[in-house]
Amino acid sequence: MTLTPVPHLAVIVVAAGSGTRLRGGAPKAFVGLDARSILHHALRGVFCAPAAQVVVVVPEGYEGDATTDALDAAGDRGELVTVVTGGATRQQSVAAGLTALWGDVDTVLVHDAARALTPAAVFERVVAALDDGAVAVIPVLPVVDTIKRVDGAGRVVAAVDRSELAAAQTPQGFRRSVLEAAAASADADHTDDAALVAAAGHPVVTVEGDARAFKVTTAPDLERARSLVTAAPEVEAAPTPATGIPRVGLGTDVHGFGGEGTLWLAGLEWPGEQALSGHSDGDAVAHAIVDALLAAAGLGDIGTHFGTDRPEFAGAHATAFLTHTVGLLAAAGWRVGNVAVQVQANRPRFAARRVEAEQALSRALGGAPVSVSATTTDGLGFTGRTEGVAAFATALVVPA
Repeated sequence: MTLTPVPHLAVIVVAAGSGTRLRGGAPKAFVGLDARSILHHALRGVFCAPAAQVVVVVPEGYEGDATTDALDAAGDRGELVTVVTGGATRQQSVAAGLTALWGDVDTVLVHDAARALTPAAVFERVVAALDDGAVAVIPVLPVVDTIKRVDGAGRVVAAVDRSELAAAQTPQGFRRSVLEAAAASADADHTDDAALVAAAGHPVVTVEGDARAFKVTTAPDLERARSLVTAAPEVEAAPTPATGIPRVGLGTDVHGFGGEGTLWLAGLEWPGEQALSGHSDGDAVAHAIVDALLAAAGLGDIGTHFGTDRPEFAGAHATAFLTHTVGLLAAAGWRVGNVAVQVQANRPRFAARRVEAEQALSRALGGAPVSVSATTTDGLGFTGRTEGVAAFATALVVPA
């Protein structure tokens, strides 16, 4: 008989939130991403991390559902799973998780189930920092947006130096004794466990987080997570930027003339030219770029994210497609390096508007350089017969 060693590490998975802002028809952790719940996906990441006791904290009445998800995600490590009922606040739920820890556990990670796509590498970085002597560790990402301080009337008071800011993620790691003592002495409710421990006077260090560890809070967050799961069903199966190696993708698209209204191509409106047909505006140039970027990042293709089952993209122009694609890339840890696209068509004539097209496409891609070239096919094929437009794109993506 083989006995499983008692782990000294535990992961408390906080899944007791109501999910009011998500409006998913169930507590947030039990809303589906695909055929599986948010909690199930979060637990898959947990069980890819260093071996540990796993304590799942859930709302009252959901203990059975959580046990099913946990045992399914655990595989042959089901004996490591404990499910407990949480409290009215996050802090109370973490306290409930602490009471379920085994006696030999001396290191605790606290992880939000809502960060369902967190890669195992983030868990490993947090554990490594604890092993190196830290008493409290959190993964963070740099803040890239310009931050303003505003007053109660919505007026800007001052700019905030973002070089001093970081966005905190989970799992957050602690020495068990430190976290338990901080929880026992807390005289206020804190938004995360690092704040609780810092308020007790302990230093908190940081490690690199991951763009995929975003928190599912609102409906757009849920859609973003579903897009990533659809494109890469296994959390660790999609190409990741951990190696620092850029990746290249190819994309093509064709559309025939015959649409209603004005022609839109390369992000520009072309008055007097016949429109292309398609679910959106038929912009073959923008669509080829999307396919190339998604292919480079290993996120599927344009049909995966912009299919005819997505009514919000009906009639949409290049900016909607390209900005959404940039968001998908960012969530997977990539950014656009550059794009080159060739248009094959007899009309419209690109020469006079080539630079304008490059600028429009570049703006939609967040400033990444785009080069556009155009050619004809000497009368051959459907483009040579002026029946439509073909576009061929090459894209480079680099770690974000």
